[in-house]
Amino acid sequence: MIRLEQLCKHYRLGGETVQALDHVDLNISAGEYLSVMGPSGSGKSTLLNMLGLLDTPDSGSYWLNGTEITALSEDARAAERNRHVGFVFQAYHLIDRLNARENIELPLVLIGTPPAQRREKVNALLRRLGLERHAEHRPNQLSGGQRQRVAIARAVIRRPALLLADEPTGNLDSHSGQDVITLLEELNDEGITLVMVTHDARMGQRARRRLWMQDGTLLRDEQDARR
Repeated sequence: MIRLEQLCKHYRLGGETVQALDHVDLNISAGEYLSVMGPSGSGKSTLLNMLGLLDTPDSGSYWLNGTEITALSEDARAAERNRHVGFVFQAYHLIDRLNARENIELPLVLIGTPPAQRREKVNALLRRLGLERHAEHRPNQLSGGQRQRVAIARAVIRRPALLLADEPTGNLDSHSGQDVITLLEELNDEGITLVMVTHDARMGQRARRRLWMQDGTLLRDEQDARR
């Protein structure tokens, strides 16, 4: 599904060059469940941004479902991102003036899905995520766990092949965090490829494959067959 070859990215910071990604090679098969761990500044978020087509490398190649992304125009990359990738962020990034239903529905509105189909898809997710009673609530009327479930629903409403989660439990208490990680794992069990950046070693160890980063390089790549 994903192949990175010698991917590099650097930034200028305070007159110095920071090597955020340093010749990274990585292959990810469809349906995998990976966590990406490492200290702050190790390149975790940069890697996630690259995988999600939110940033472009300085050199190297990125192949997604057989398409070389690095050779595409900005508009073509955006089309690939909208077609294949869903995002879940620590800060939720919900639209405050929209209620839960409208936030979840927004990706379908943007691609012109007919209203009846939108309602059917959104209602199914609201039921599954236990959000039916909160469908008309705006983000400031929801708990952190509820907001993150709305964000996950919005991310998967179009059934992306790849779901990228950046510290998805970082703003949650332990109970809500457990609910969110369980939901993400259920989606992975249904075939969605899940890549999660986390500082929480306990959460990271749940993944069947665990990447450890340091100074922009992949330090370790551990795999097993357990949940």
